[in-house]
Amino acid sequence: MTTTYLVTGGAGFIGSNFVLYMLDKYKDAPEGKDIRIINVDALTYAGNLENLASVEDDPRHIFVQADIRDKEAMAALFAQYDIDYVANFAAESHVDRSIESPEVFADTNVMGTVTLLNVAKDAWEEPDGTFGNHKFLQVGTDEVYGSLSLDEPDSFFREDTPLNPHSPYSASKAAADMFVKAYGDTYGMPINITRCSNNYGPYQFPEKLIPLMINNALHHEKLPVYGDGLNVRDWLFVADHCKAIDMVLNDGVIGEVYNVGGHNERPNIFIVKKIIEEASKAVDDPEINEALITYVEDRKGHDRRYGIAPDKIKADLGWYPETKFEDGIVKTIQWYLAHPEWVEHVTSGAYQDYYETMYSKKAEL
Repeated sequence: MTTTYLVTGGAGFIGSNFVLYMLDKYKDAPEGKDIRIINVDALTYAGNLENLASVEDDPRHIFVQADIRDKEAMAALFAQYDIDYVANFAAESHVDRSIESPEVFADTNVMGTVTLLNVAKDAWEEPDGTFGNHKFLQVGTDEVYGSLSLDEPDSFFREDTPLNPHSPYSASKAAADMFVKAYGDTYGMPINITRCSNNYGPYQFPEKLIPLMINNALHHEKLPVYGDGLNVRDWLFVADHCKAIDMVLNDGVIGEVYNVGGHNERPNIFIVKKIIEEASKAVDDPEINEALITYVEDRKGHDRRYGIAPDKIKADLGWYPETKFEDGIVKTIQWYLAHPEWVEHVTSGAYQDYYETMYSKKAEL
């Protein structure tokens, strides 16, 4: 029997990587173990169908442009395709944008998730209150936990760490997580929540740190670094994250939260300098150097350190991050060098306007 996945936000960075990962992993699956993906994306600024060009003719992949806040559209998909599993990637996801427009994040990330939960509940719930072999997986973020101290390098976010979001983005994701948990607790809906550290890799929209620095470095443009550059993030190669999502969907214990981290904690300034080193080496260009670094006024409420302990998912499901940062960053730079048209397309138009707003007007330090 074919398993049907509804993947929301499947034209975005992590969502599209997940779609590609799943279609590749299960391409030779025996009959009865094959999959079908219904890929839903509203195609806002970060949704890009070019990410899915390699599977546009794959009959196992059906793309639908729709908004998860549209209850009628979501209900029609459940009715037409008999959805087994939901992987909810759809979200407004950039902290800077949330500071400028918090209401957009509350609407999409919270109300969109609630709409999707209601539709899934209506479609899956049996008269006796059971839900059969279904699951709703909420793809979350470690930012809901707040911030860790740089002075306590042995402290980490764990699944039972109290939620303490600091930005409108992380607050909206924490609220969405709580709604998903509530549907599990109240209605008995089979749910899981994953919370990942910072992802990087192919197809990432270049407002985020790593693709922004790669693109700017290759064009000899300034590399804007917030504050003192010592904010620490745990970096997770996107393919490792996709593997974790697949494992939780299929084998995660119902109702559980799983942290997904890369064990690759690095200060932002280290990331920038590493990109300079590897990009300069890749294209043999000495003009890509640390003189491009420009320190700018810090982000409002900038969390100092994130660090995830993925012990639970390792112990329960056998997941581990395969990609060391030093290898992943080289793979990522090589991908961007090999796909100049993709980069050119996404760095035009609205992105340029946004870039000007967020960085060019920041005071240099």
